[in-house]
Amino acid sequence: MSRRRCCGLIGDAIICQTFIPQGQSRWPAVLVQLEELEAVRLKDKVGLDQVECSVSMGVSRATFQRILRAARGKIATALVEGRPIVIEGGNYLIKNRVFECVGCGNIWESEPCSAGGKHGYEITCPKCGNMKKIRHENGIKHTCSGGQLYEQGQSDSSND
Repeated sequence: MSRRRCCGLIGDAIICQTFIPQGQSRWPAVLVQLEELEAVRLKDKVGLDQVECSVSMGVSRATFQRILRAARGKIATALVEGRPIVIEGGNYLIKNRVFECVGCGNIWESEPCSAGGKHGYEITCPKCGNMKKIRHENGIKHTCSGGQLYEQGQSDSSND
């Protein structure tokens, strides 16, 4: 029996969890796990190399490559066969958010937003109480705005 793979770290909110091809699909949906989507996002959208991607996700380079290969295979199958894509589940953790205060320069971490939690715009600097801050994300700074709801998840999928 193989050992269970460690959790991949997810850094971005999921905007859309289901893609359905136009017209009727006669095939069942393809399930893409959240860490698989994160691997595609980091490699193909953000453009990081594999080492940077694996560091960002907190997995080995070989594990990252397996996750990416599985994701790309599932997405290719869905596109070629006209199957719906459902993004959910997997073996992942949401990363803490990193903020920098515009006023005093203090840098701190905050837990991921969750139902009923603070989404970023209402978080104050723990050092000076300033509401103006910049969020650090994969080495990129951007101004804070409203957030999305995040959830942690694990599944016992046999596709791991």
